[in-house]
Amino acid sequence: MTVSASAASASAGSPRLLIAPDSFKEALAASDAAEAMARGVRRVLPEAQIDLCPLGDGGEGTLAALLAAASEADPIEARSAQVRDPLGRDVTAQWGWQPGSRTAIVELAEASGLHLVSPDERDARVADTHGVGELILAALDAGAERLIVTLGGSATNDGGSGMLRALGLRLLDADGNELPAGGAALARLARLDVSALDPRLADLKVSAAVDVDNPLCGARGASAVFGPQKGADAAVVEELDAALGHFARLSAEVLGADQQQLAGAGAAGGMGYAVAAWLNGELRPGIELVMERLNVSERLAGCDLLITGEGGLDGQSLGGKTPIGAAR
Repeated sequence: MTVSASAASASAGSPRLLIAPDSFKEALAASDAAEAMARGVRRVLPEAQIDLCPLGDGGEGTLAALLAAASEADPIEARSAQVRDPLGRDVTAQWGWQPGSRTAIVELAEASGLHLVSPDERDARVADTHGVGELILAALDAGAERLIVTLGGSATNDGGSGMLRALGLRLLDADGNELPAGGAALARLARLDVSALDPRLADLKVSAAVDVDNPLCGARGASAVFGPQKGADAAVVEELDAALGHFARLSAEVLGADQQQLAGAGAAGGMGYAVAAWLNGELRPGIELVMERLNVSERLAGCDLLITGEGGLDGQSLGGKTPIGAAR
């Protein structure tokens, strides 16, 4: 990447730049990407005034961006918990705690991220989000009254059913047996038992940061669009799409409303659906939420140039990824 000194020096004095990338998935954290961009700029414009502002849109690295931006006036404590990864193995996952507002920040990718599963282990049929539910339980135990959960970078396609199990929901087959983990097993779901669902959820105010606007099912759904990167071939995509639709229909019978078509319901393998339908959460574009908390509008004032980016740009980027959100 090159920067034209003449273009950047349009304003009087030293050029001012805001460098605000997301992570480059499985390659660079957002903070490392920002530092690398800054080094390149300084080779051409050593006099430039550079403000580093690593971003996240709900995917991997969003929590790190928020922790890095914490201040004495608005502190965020980094906490950790031992939880299950997408394949049921123990992993230490970080979450954030704002004691003043009693707000917990849970990043799905910390517990159920694609980076936790090697390429040859990826199996969208069985990976699940139980670890995210365990992080929410840790937040509830700490006294959380508000929850921000960031949805992106997942290895899972279970419609959030693993998270809900950790929170007390029982998913039963026709014989009354608990279903195994993963999205494929939802095809055998016969009954949802809510009797043990954690009662503290009723008073928890939930916001979810999503980085896409896809619905749960269909041609633009979680399985069809994101399943292949999680190890699903065409047959598995069809299987998972049908299973998630079945889960949503039975959930609607219990909850009284069907949220399958909600924009963002397909985020993180259907976690957007589970948060909206079962936790009564508000789905918000993650990049907007993060930019608000990092005061990006104010930091852009007077800048000559914004540099942003992520690991890849494609059709999914238009659904709410960092480069598009920052550019807007």
